[in-house]
Amino acid sequence: MNYGMRKTTKYLRLAAPRGFCAGVDRAVKIVEAALDKFGAPVYVRHEIVHNKTVVDELADKGAVFVEELHEVPAGAPVVFSAHGVPRSVVDEANDRKMISVDATCPLVTKVHIEARRHAAHKRHILLIGHAGHPEVEGTMGQVDEDAITLIETASDAHNVTPPEDCDLAFATQTTLSADDTAEIISILQFRFPEITGPRGEDICYATTNRQNAVKAVAEGLDLMLVVGAQNSSNSKRLVEVALRAGASAAALVADKNEVDWQAVDKANSIGVSAGASAPETVVRELIAEIQERYDVELDEKALVEENITFKLPSILTS
Repeated sequence: MNYGMRKTTKYLRLAAPRGFCAGVDRAVKIVEAALDKFGAPVYVRHEIVHNKTVVDELADKGAVFVEELHEVPAGAPVVFSAHGVPRSVVDEANDRKMISVDATCPLVTKVHIEARRHAAHKRHILLIGHAGHPEVEGTMGQVDEDAITLIETASDAHNVTPPEDCDLAFATQTTLSADDTAEIISILQFRFPEITGPRGEDICYATTNRQNAVKAVAEGLDLMLVVGAQNSSNSKRLVEVALRAGASAAALVADKNEVDWQAVDKANSIGVSAGASAPETVVRELIAEIQERYDVELDEKALVEENITFKLPSILTS
């Protein structure tokens, strides 16, 4: 493709780390390993991760995505998504004697364990997260409905009225903005000084690393492009982080076809990052398209190196 006189110089900053995290990589490999072991079709409850490219590629290999277990034929294997599921879903799978494979990210599982531990100690849980997100639904589904309250905003934290004469604890969705969550936590701790927090950070390392990487490149940018899905919480947070860190504009795009190229035309300095469920292949296609349209001066500096991996479930390795 020849853009002739349209070629101008763009200064492109790549945020790193970006894209797939260890939990997403593990979840995708679990579906692939289940297909190898059981053969197609393998059913997956909910999107395995929030990315259409990943879901479509797995569907081409024989994965069938469903929303509820009643859509899964008797005897067929089913994979639970990386976001985690309520205990009722696990119980239903066991009751129906289904071959179930849990692809829940281990860092989400850690939050599930915390929630059950708090409930066992009769603590009421204030869960910081976004209503309707599958990870939040999975975490809230670890305990009785009256044992947990969702906190979405600082206003919620100011106004929540927990049960009286009850110890309190808080937990968080793993893909939130670290800055927003810190504000909410500080409000809860000011209002309820005895509230119990997690033993370690609930927001996952990959979310934090990607937000910090965006902060490191965003200041002074004319435009930040974040590759990710519209239903991806951690990808949306990267757009917000970029704007707060000094980018004049920021946009979430699924791939190169969703880019507003008129906005790119007007920008001299452009940043690129990707949410934790976005494949690097899609990022590279976007970069290649920018290089095709413009002369590009490329700057990529990794803020940290990630070398974390998670094991596959024993049902797939034994």
